[in-house]
Amino acid sequence: MSRTRLTGIDAARGVALLGMMSTHIFPLYDPATGEPTFVALAFSGRASALFAVVAGIGLALLTGGTNPGTGRSPGASRRGIAARAAVIALVGLLLGGLDTSIAIILFHYAVLFLMVLPFTSMSLGRLAAWAGGWICLSPVLAYLVRPWLQENLNPPDVGGNITWEHFAEPATLAADVFFTGFYPTVQWLSYLLVGMVIGRLDLRSLPVQAGLVIGGIFSAVAAKYISAYLLIDAGGFAELLATESGRRWPIGRMLEVNLTGVEQSGSWWWLAVSAPHSGTTLDLLHTCGTSAVVVGACLLLTRARPNLLLPLSAAGAMTLTLYSMHIWVMAIVDAQDPPLDPSWVFWPQAAAAVLLGIAFFKLGSRGPLETVASGASRLARDGKLTGERR
Repeated sequence: MSRTRLTGIDAARGVALLGMMSTHIFPLYDPATGEPTFVALAFSGRASALFAVVAGIGLALLTGGTNPGTGRSPGASRRGIAARAAVIALVGLLLGGLDTSIAIILFHYAVLFLMVLPFTSMSLGRLAAWAGGWICLSPVLAYLVRPWLQENLNPPDVGGNITWEHFAEPATLAADVFFTGFYPTVQWLSYLLVGMVIGRLDLRSLPVQAGLVIGGIFSAVAAKYISAYLLIDAGGFAELLATESGRRWPIGRMLEVNLTGVEQSGSWWWLAVSAPHSGTTLDLLHTCGTSAVVVGACLLLTRARPNLLLPLSAAGAMTLTLYSMHIWVMAIVDAQDPPLDPSWVFWPQAAAAVLLGIAFFKLGSRGPLETVASGASRLARDGKLTGERR
């Protein structure tokens, strides 16, 4: 890796990639007992959150790191980010046309890049205040808006991955992207803002790296403890069971794994849960905490030896290409009858991701889609395709 590149950040992105792949392939519930699996308990909701937090870190580093707004003009930096977002959105739309059960993140990811543009030149203090406020208030806004969307839009979401056809229904598309989809960007902007706060710190500093681990553990544990107290000791869980969704779904087990598809309405107690993909304040605090732990640990491990985590950091440096390849492979795997054994699906893909990452690293090259995105960014930002690689 280049001397200026923090390989620990790439390694954290590699963890997120492999974690997301595992949740796409392995069952989240044991088919015999119905109990949550290890993959569900370890990676559901956390891997995708880490992916978004690391994106925020990358944007902070691209826009000055500890000195926001230095170097290129803020307008030029924003043009570059917007062009990168356009490439990611295009890839997401192309993948959305594949027949797969995976909820593809890329289009929402691109929208998040655009939503974060007003924050790219903010100082650390202001950015931290916005991040804290967004984590606290965006889930409340979503809780208030979703029922109105459910009543007034038909359909209120796209019902799958976003494709070109969905632009014919702009209201439904907007509702899905911002509030009702698998990755509601109104709440998910919290991850990018937290990532940008982390990216404004001196990430080469030992106290900062250790602080990310310690602070992340505290945030993650505290969020789960507060949620458990509110649901069990304060009686919130009984109130949830009395709602329409509580009567319809096995909420107890879903709170451990994933609340996707569960309509969280009818009781303010839904805001007390910390379940993966619930989008509540406590969920955001927990997953931001686990993301900070992974980032801090990867930075600590690569502090003295930048390539110590090369299998992860090399794959993490080209996640757009590898994620897209994974979606394409899974579209083929999903069509197989009978279904393939998950282990024979995951481990070859994980090995291929690592080997391809290392091969491109040894060649001193970026992944194909990373090259396109970077070129579009430089062209929009500087008016030329060549320039400093960051």
